[in-house]
Amino acid sequence: MRLKSEIWVKAYLRRCQYNGAPCVVARHGDDDAGAIFIKVVRTGGTAAVFSPAPAGLDDADIDRRWVSRFKGEFVPEAEAEAMLKREASFDSDIWIVEIEDREGRHFLGDELMK
Repeated sequence: MRLKSEIWVKAYLRRCQYNGAPCVVARHGDDDAGAIFIKVVRTGGTAAVFSPAPAGLDDADIDRRWVSRFKGEFVPEAEAEAMLKREASFDSDIWIVEIEDREGRHFLGDELMK
């Protein structure tokens, strides 16, 4: 059984803060099952976005797994914002967690699918 979105986000925020990366919930989604998007902002105006892996890949139905939304991972921040705005326009339940880290760390570890 998968953790509720709210619980996962709270734990993820602690993980980022523990590692010295400022982070905020930029958009609060559905507490139980809202999709979570992670936006990592680096200095220089670039950002990466990680979204839930499609259902059916490995054990993505049970554990949370992530994929990069952009091939090169980091794109101009405006491009990342536009993509997140489109996602929110057709799914009002999404969460957006924003991390500022000059190194571009996402803290997703083994949960990130290549």
